[in-house]
Amino acid sequence: QVQFVESGGGLVQPGGSLRLSCAASGSIFRLHVMGWYRQAPGKQRELVALITTVGITTYADSVKGRFTISRDNAKTTMYLQMNSLKPEDTAVYYCNTPEITGGSWGQGTQVTVSS
Repeated sequence: QVQFVESGGGLVQPGGSLRLSCAASGSIFRLHVMGWYRQAPGKQRELVALITTVGITTYADSVKGRFTISRDNAKTTMYLQMNSLKPEDTAVYYCNTPEITGGSWGQGTQVTVSS
């Protein structure tokens, strides 16, 4: 059964912006830390940002100051606002929780930054 559905990716020029959305199961979303992850071709999946149930956030050094993670608990939806995008940000972006093991991943959403 689908637990996470990512959307909002696309093709953007360097310096541009995108906003990603993640629709999640309410039973998971309202009780746990949530995060955005990404995986570029030939590379391992990496953590991009985390947000707690009360809105405390952390970011990878590579995106700090450019990306903003947020969540709407009533709608069980999480967002990633991506500004000042760089070619190095090109990847498939996924959402999940680091607090539950053995869960499933969504299909992700492709972000391509290129001129």
